[in-house]
Amino acid sequence: MTKNNEALIGIIMGSDSDWKTLEAATEICKDFSVAYEAHVVSAHRTPDDMFEYAKKAHAKGLKVIIAGAGGAAHLPGMIASNTPLPVIGVPIKTDSLNGMDSLLSIVQMPNGVPVATVAIGAAKNAALLAIEILATNNQELTEKLIAYKKEIADESRKKDELINKD
Repeated sequence: MTKNNEALIGIIMGSDSDWKTLEAATEICKDFSVAYEAHVVSAHRTPDDMFEYAKKAHAKGLKVIIAGAGGAAHLPGMIASNTPLPVIGVPIKTDSLNGMDSLLSIVQMPNGVPVATVAIGAAKNAALLAIEILATNNQELTEKLIAYKKEIADESRKKDELINKD
């Protein structure tokens, strides 16, 4: 599925320059046939829009939000502070500090405002985590995740066979 009005996962970013990282999350959603929506919602340039998005996300049917941010990386935490939904932060690699600034900004949330945080640039893992969250109440997604994990295990075993041919 692609973007539609029945989205379960919201994928947001502070700038369109973050799209090249977060597009990987949309590909995972498509692979698992999970409806999503994607938006630019800046914590610094459009804070009112950001707060409105966070406050209305659960009412419109979203179940999980993936928020990518670079630099000061306030977006995931500010979204988490305004929604009852789980938020997964994706630190975006930056030129100045290679994404360490983003990672530390997202992962160091105060008590009471959790944000699950994946590795720098790991939008694919963020989407997989979001799907695992959805799968806790969806047997079809659980079965797709089991098949996916078997597939990546089989790929790893094939790589082992390639290096141990002799």
